[in-house]
Amino acid sequence: MPLKKDFLWGGATAANQCEGAYREGGRGLANVDVIPHGPERRSVMLGERHMDRIEDGYYYPALEGIDFYHHYKEDIALLGEMGFKTFRMSIGWSRIFPNGDEEEPNEEGLQFYENVFRECRRYGIEPLVTITHFDCPMHLIKAYGGWKNRKLVELYKKLVTVLFTRYKGLVHYWLTFNEINMILHLPFMGAGLQFIEGEDKNQAKYASAHHELVASAWAVKIAHEIDPENKVGCMMAAGNYYPYCCMPEDVWAATGKDRENMLFIDVQARGYYPAYGKKMFEKLGVHIDMTPEDERILRENTVDFISFSYYSSRCITTQENVGETIGNAFKGTKNPYLKSSQWGWQIDPLGLRITMNSLYDRYQKPLFIVENGLGAKDELVSDGKGSFTVNDDYRIEYLRAHIEAFKAAVEEDGVELWGYTPWGCIDLVSASTGEMSKRYGFIYVNRGDDGSGDFSRYRKKSFYWYKDVIASNGEKL
Repeated sequence: MPLKKDFLWGGATAANQCEGAYREGGRGLANVDVIPHGPERRSVMLGERHMDRIEDGYYYPALEGIDFYHHYKEDIALLGEMGFKTFRMSIGWSRIFPNGDEEEPNEEGLQFYENVFRECRRYGIEPLVTITHFDCPMHLIKAYGGWKNRKLVELYKKLVTVLFTRYKGLVHYWLTFNEINMILHLPFMGAGLQFIEGEDKNQAKYASAHHELVASAWAVKIAHEIDPENKVGCMMAAGNYYPYCCMPEDVWAATGKDRENMLFIDVQARGYYPAYGKKMFEKLGVHIDMTPEDERILRENTVDFISFSYYSSRCITTQENVGETIGNAFKGTKNPYLKSSQWGWQIDPLGLRITMNSLYDRYQKPLFIVENGLGAKDELVSDGKGSFTVNDDYRIEYLRAHIEAFKAAVEEDGVELWGYTPWGCIDLVSASTGEMSKRYGFIYVNRGDDGSGDFSRYRKKSFYWYKDVIASNGEKL
């Protein structure tokens, strides 16, 4: 079967990487604002170097992003020109509740997102909204310890109730937490976790994740009660692990890493912690404060669909002296059969098909690819018509191969796939490195790693290619 006629082609962004305007519209400071560009970025993302304010001598790329806040009409018009059916974006929590614990929401923030959603609707674009794409108000981190504190479940419930009520009829597709498994790898960026000396990091991370899982289940319940047409999905950083060789030890190591990756989605999709997860907690000495209400909420409010990011497969070995590679914050064993991007992320289109089949076999729920793309250095050149462009055939080649892979998963394997939103459809700040030069978009944004540039937008060669892909429903690649 070919892709359905209502297949949701589009692209993806995140508020903290593109929105900017951090001091405007009543917005409060968030964890993602205070992650600097430069050598200390990773230690801050890990929650080891505490930054809870804007410090002198650092450049914080998220503060201005690509200024989507002031350019959203121009940007959505470009997405409409490409023929987008959906646009994945996120809500900045601190734009709705500046501190996170106010009694009433910030009307300016609510109106901004309403304006964005209505602009999408003008072009026939269905918003796909991530409620929390790493954003956590800094006040909640300083006052309560962030997601370590169960109080955030109630504050999140208030947030989602406001969103589902205000945007009823404007938004039908929601994601609760972006890449929820990233809490294990970049805990401050992923969930605002900061650690003190001697603290049990595993206990803090898994307890915080449990609070997010309970909050996610409440969001599913509230979304369906406010509007039965709402569809709510979970979201994970995906990519199956391959054993480096056929040694049983390597196969078992890959099984363990896949389980670690799937644990939170198992809970969101099935409604309970799997046996392997409980045994893992025992071995780690982790205690999950599971109440009877938690068990009920998780069991009764599983997600409607599974969404995920896919940039690369992963590889693992138990052997020593084997080369390493990186990708989306995950280190792994270098796969000798794969090429790599300029940032060392290994490129594996077939791995997308493998991952999709693995997820669909495991959950039997519709899938949605909400991130996939190639970060690369682009060269802006004259288009011969008085403007500029980027001849990004390398990006077209990457995306073409991955579209062919997910089409095979649908047409030959029977996987149910709702849509595809490649990452960074317009250039934005890289989450992992803070760079603008690591570009993903179909639209070039004149902004440098040091904050220079005038935010001008230019269509790349891939812009016109993707427009044809959408118009042909994936037949013209």
